[in-house]
Amino acid sequence: MTRARSPYMEWAKGRPRPAIDLAGSNLLACTLDDLPGARDALDLAGESPEGYAPLVERIAARYGLSPGNVATAVGCSGANFLALAALVEAGDDVLVESPGYDPLPAAAAMLGANVISFARRFEDGWRVDPDRIARAMTPRTRVVVITRPHNPSGVITEEAELEVLARVAERSGAVLLVDEVYLDLPGGRPAAALSPVFVSTNSLTKAYGLASLRCGWALASPEITERIRRTRDVLDVWSPMPSDRLAVVAFREIDRLAQRARRLFLANAPLVASFLLGRPELECAPSRATIAFPRFRDGRDASPFVDRLFAEHGVAVVPGRFFGSPSHFRIAFGGETATLARGLDAIAESLR
Repeated sequence: MTRARSPYMEWAKGRPRPAIDLAGSNLLACTLDDLPGARDALDLAGESPEGYAPLVERIAARYGLSPGNVATAVGCSGANFLALAALVEAGDDVLVESPGYDPLPAAAAMLGANVISFARRFEDGWRVDPDRIARAMTPRTRVVVITRPHNPSGVITEEAELEVLARVAERSGAVLLVDEVYLDLPGGRPAAALSPVFVSTNSLTKAYGLASLRCGWALASPEITERIRRTRDVLDVWSPMPSDRLAVVAFREIDRLAQRARRLFLANAPLVASFLLGRPELECAPSRATIAFPRFRDGRDASPFVDRLFAEHGVAVVPGRFFGSPSHFRIAFGGETATLARGLDAIAESLR
């Protein structure tokens, strides 16, 4: 049996550390000073057999749902894996967007599913095409997986588009798993608030700068969240208590953390947009997240450029080959504005 792999994650974890990192997609990390009361909240004792109740309640309140609609996990990736494990059996079909975040199809493959990809096309503005999904459906399709905003492009799927997708899934009895780890930055209701056909996954990572807490969750119908909790019983049981307690502190400060993220985005996004407008050899769809996915107009493989950029300037971006789009590269811009500006200058110099 071929083991499931995530080439992107292997590269991301093992790559050399650059002087300027525009490849890592996390928001600028918070410090303890960003979480007043964090030091007082630390306690090694406690248990959370069905999810740490204070945290579950905070997550539910944040999105206008009930605690029964919440299942916690170790990061958004953990929530994605638990949701797939709760919904998919060996031999089932799982439809996954392409280009996309490769741990998602890897997780489905690890569970024994048949992974079928459907295209999101640059020429369509990376939008999700419901007809394309409907044509890819089979009698064995159990889950359809998308990211919102789209990873790697940052393009968002609007609520009206989600409603069309819901009707497509309902006709076949499938569930729509929507990785919304970037959603809280542009804002909007999670897909799970629109229809019980959706499972929304998220974390405190991309929009809040708290990757190290590994606080993730799935929002879904009570029936599905119960299945996720039972699946977790055989995986990792519950999250580390210090992490859950600190996550509660973070949710007390969530509005302020969201404002911090928004300030970074509003400072950095215009720099990226201006840079891209000034580069005739590149083209890029507008992003609503802290990532952008430009491509070379002439269709060349971006990997040699990415390698040269790192070797000559110490600047890292992600080669598009990890998303099945070799003429593209992904720029992350959720970090310090001055560092981003230096990185964009280096990209421009390397292009020249």
